[in-house]
Amino acid sequence: MSRPYTEPFLLLPDYSLRAHNTFGFDARARWFCRIESPAQFLAALHDPRVTGLPHLVLGGGSNVVLTRDFDGVVLLVALMGKRVVREDSEAWYVEAAAGESWHGFVAWTLANGLPGLENLALIPGTVGAAPIQNIGAYGLEMAERFDSLRALELATGRTVELDAGQCRFGYRDSFFKQAGRDRFAIVSVTFRLPKVWAPRAGYADVARALEASGGEATPQGIFDAVVAVRRAKLPDPAKLGNAGSFFKNPVVDTEAFEALRAREPQIASYPQADGRVKLAAGWLIDRCGWKGRAMGAAAVHERQALVLVNRGGATGAQVLALAQAIQDDVRERYGVRLEPEPVVV
Repeated sequence: MSRPYTEPFLLLPDYSLRAHNTFGFDARARWFCRIESPAQFLAALHDPRVTGLPHLVLGGGSNVVLTRDFDGVVLLVALMGKRVVREDSEAWYVEAAAGESWHGFVAWTLANGLPGLENLALIPGTVGAAPIQNIGAYGLEMAERFDSLRALELATGRTVELDAGQCRFGYRDSFFKQAGRDRFAIVSVTFRLPKVWAPRAGYADVARALEASGGEATPQGIFDAVVAVRRAKLPDPAKLGNAGSFFKNPVVDTEAFEALRAREPQIASYPQADGRVKLAAGWLIDRCGWKGRAMGAAAVHERQALVLVNRGGATGAQVLALAQAIQDDVRERYGVRLEPEPVVV
């Protein structure tokens, strides 16, 4: 009896995921498949060897904590390609396949005279992961430049196109982390890059980096400044395992913020459009004395309290135990709940 999907693919058994998660955890997958065409998703999932097993769609592995071996099939997204699909009087529309490196894609847009994503330079991961997390940095969220995406509904094989409203973007959140979790594989993303460009260089770190380098607030100048800031503040995952910022910056109502400010006049805060106030998770963690502290091989980075690191040999469970201890301390001292950014598997 022939399979309903015949696209060629290769299923590899008992596969190490160490190279496919930026924490460097040596978890293993029962089965592993590198996906280079959308049809391979369905062909792999309909293979009798993986029937009934759970699946995990993985991109750059920069936003995931693997707590144990995965008793299922891991689908590594390696869909490639990028192009300008159209333009109108106000914007260019640029599409990138889900497996493209996010930072590489941002650099490519600038090299082709298509600014607008430069504040998001050097964020690790792939293009396909960007809408799941609604990545953001230095005054820009991906949702502001998003036009649409194509995704494959894995259970039905149906291809869907979703706009921003359907993706339900929130702060480091989207439909794909909520109701759509594990249901879809993103195939490609299209961005709307305005032809009238305006710099976003208001963040102090970026402004200082621009001044120190003598650079101007051009798209390339901001890109270079953001890269310099991120390299100075954040550890390179290739040298020290980490998933970037581990906790979301919590948002509290005005009453809670005023109570906190009465106790901590220097508390770092950012007013929001809805009247609430965003707090700096790293500041809270640092004030609780966690910067540079370790629990076994899992530790808080000595320069950036928001980053948890694998000093070598740590497991996902050990990193989660460290995260829980930090959450407990911050909640006890400030009454604020910290929420992790990475997806826990």
